[in-house]
Parts: sequence; structure tokens; C-alpha cells
Amino acid sequence: MKKIIHIDMDCFYAAVEMRDFPHYRSIPLAVGGDGPRSVLCTCNYQARKFGVRSAMSAIKAKQLCPELTIVQGRMAVYKAVSVHIREIFARYTDLIEPLSLDEAYLDVTNSTMCQGSATLIAEKIRHDIFNELKLTASAGVAPNKFIAKIASDENKPNGQCVISPQQVSEFVEQLSLKKIPGIGPKTYQKLQSLGFTTCADVRASSVAKLNTIVGKFASSLYQKAHGIDNRELDVSRQRKSLAIETTLASDIYTEAECLTVIESLHPKLLARLAKVEGRKIVRQGIKVKFNDFNQTTVEQQNIAPELDVYHTLLTKALTRGKSRGVRLLGLTLGFADEDNLVTELQARQLTLL
Repeated sequence: MKKIIHIDMDCFYAAVEMRDFPHYRSIPLAVGGDGPRSVLCTCNYQARKFGVRSAMSAIKAKQLCPELTIVQGRMAVYKAVSVHIREIFARYTDLIEPLSLDEAYLDVTNSTMCQGSATLIAEKIRHDIFNELKLTASAGVAPNKFIAKIASDENKPNGQCVISPQQVSEFVEQLSLKKIPGIGPKTYQKLQSLGFTTCADVRASSVAKLNTIVGKFASSLYQKAHGIDNRELDVSRQRKSLAIETTLASDIYTEAECLTVIESLHPKLLARLAKVEGRKIVRQGIKVKFNDFNQTTVEQQNIAPELDVYHTLLTKALTRGKSRGVRLLGLTLGFADEDNLVTELQARQLTLL
């Protein structure tokens, strides 16, 4: 039986700010941009009491909590802290799957640390993080990734939840479908309207029935409702894409205005690309979000981030907008799957031989 730990830092960006600037500790605090259309990266627990949440617009957050202080993020600092956190993880296992700067899965099935106890390893990791970085983390310990991730949220902040193999079925049975990764608000509303609110409801149904509601996600949902998740940790996670985008201070309507924005984003994309080593570009794309919050992405195969190609993609994207105003523009690059690339090269070599 696997022993999986999911570690999730508590309001990470905001926690770093409160650690470094003590006067932030007793006030509602959020990290985000300073523009009228900026959104929040995260917020502390004082702010959450007012209903403020990550990915919320700064304007709405201020309406909910007029006393909210919003500070700009310091990404270089957060990345440095994240590196230290991963060094702590590596003391206990080599099997680490980072999900973001502030969370990761750890497989400690064969770890000999702490007498092989996943519970004690999770406690020790959280202890090390606090002692060395003065930050708190929450942990979920379970036989698989799905349960571990759900469990890590059970006793936040600065808490831990352990779900043994014998407890999985009971733990999952009454779990709200809202908590299952992959089920967003719209999907949940659809499921709820048809009588599905918990995993127990899903268990009482069938994959065939669920397929008419959630399509290809049906099999995965049915398995998760039974606490089943056979995914291994992806310890060789590769960057699959690169993107840069900007939310505009006010809507723009003409292609010429959009081109000006794209031309300002392009050198920034190239600067980010210069920091990505050894990845082969296979496609480029453009993202446009319109003023009704609908968005579209247009891509095409290419081996370089050519500005002229972005111009062409923009024209196609704006055609879909049907004269709606544009509130966000972004440029993307897609990278080749290195494993598939190696397999393809090997196949070609065998053919030549």
C-alpha cells in the first residue's frame, strides 16, 4: 500500500509577506496587482473571513473588505523560499512531484525516515519548514494522491489529516463533490440538479449514467467516489508551455491597439524563453479574453516564437470576438514532449538500421 503525503503551504505568498513585514500580521492582507483590473494571487486568513479569495478581482475584494491591504508580489523571494522547501522534502524522499511553488506530493512508501511512518514524516517536514522558514504548512497523508490532497485541506491552517487505508471508504463517502478536483462550479450545479451532491450519490449510480452528465470524466469520477486513484507521482515533470499575458486597464476594440500590446509582450516572452533550457518549441498561440469574460485561444504549429505569426493568430482570434472589447491578451508557446521525442528518434534510428 502506498504512503502519499500532500504538503500545502498556508496562504503562501501572504504568509511570506507577513513573515518579512510584521505590521501585516494583524490586518487583512492580499497579494496581487495594483491595477483596477488586477486579481488576487492569495490572501491571509483575516481577509478570508470577509469572503475574500484567491483569483478574485481586487475591486470585489475591496468591496467585501474595505480595510484590505493589497501588496504587489515578490516572485523572486517566493521562488527562493520554494527552493528551500523542496530541499526539506528531499531529506525524506527522492519521489517528489511539485505542483506549484507552494505544494507538492511526496511518496514515502519506501522511506526509512521516522521509522517509515508517513504520519511522523509529515509532522517532521512541517516542523522543519516552521523552524527554518518561519512559515506553516498543512499536510494530508493517505494511500493515494487524490485522498492526500483532499486531506491536506481538512485541518488548515497549520494542521494535518491522516487517512489510513481502512478509513478511505468512510472518508470519501460523504465527501462533497465540490471538493473533487476537476469539478468546477458549473459542473457541480449540473450534478446537484440531478441529485448528485456527495460521493455516496455517485457510488449509487453508474459510469454509463455519469457519462451522460460529465462525459469522459465519468470513469475518473466514479473511481474517485470509491477512493480509487492509481496515479503514480510524476517526478520528472517537464514544462509543457510558456505564457505571458496582461489584463488591460480599459477595454480596447481595434486590431491596431491589440497589435501594440502584443508587440510589447513579445520581448518579455523571449526573455522568459531564454531561461528555459533545452526545450523544443512546437507551437505558438494567442489568448484573448473579451469584455464579457469569454475567452478564446488560437494556436498553430511553429518552431519559433515569430511575431508575424502572432499577428496572424490575433486576426483569427478577433474574428471570433465579433467586435467585443478586449480586456486581456496573452502569448503562449508549446513545447515538445521530450519522452515522445526520444521514442520518435529511436524509431527513426531503427528504421535507418
